Amino acid sequence: MNRKKFIQTTGWGLGVALMPAIAGGKRPVEKSISTEDLTPKIISDTKGRIFNVLGDVQTHKLVGSETGNQLVEWVSDVEPGVGIPPHVHTREDEVFRVIKGQVEIMVNGEKTVLHAGDIAFAPKNVVHAWTVVGTEKAKMIASAFPAGIEPMFGELAALPSGPPDFAAVARICKKYGITFV
Repeated sequence: MNRKKFIQTTGWGLGVALMPAIAGGKRPVEKSISTEDLTPKIISDTKGRIFNVLGDVQTHKLVGSETGNQLVEWVSDVEPGVGIPPHVHTREDEVFRVIKGQVEIMVNGEKTVLHAGDIAFAPKNVVHAWTVVGTEKAKMIASAFPAGIEPMFGELAALPSGPPDFAAVARICKKYGITFV
């Protein structure tokens, strides 16, 4: 049974269809993505493309070209004290899942410390930030929906090492609909 038929024949499909309206979302109707065009993947823990994005060592596991631009997902391996200052995405939602360590996250002004197994959701147009706290490295899986910000990480990783040039970082991020606040 294909995905569309499954959703149409289950009550789940109605819930998914109504969720944006219930949540007050105003997403435009987009063309459906056929899962028949996607190739299944299994990615081991040690595989993926690695970027050092200003101290956030990311291993990209799934990118838009592999997911019909539905999502991009990466694993961050981050030292204590490293983080991302408050910013807003205008094009994608993000999900953060802590696997190891402690990550202080702020979403829409509310701060909390995430521990292994905890998840945070940062919808587009909502200010969020995170910093690794405690004494051990953190491992966190991050996902962005839809995909499209992957090239930004490559550009940020290509910046000269040393203290970041915040103006250059902000300029790169702005091209991808991300602004710092």
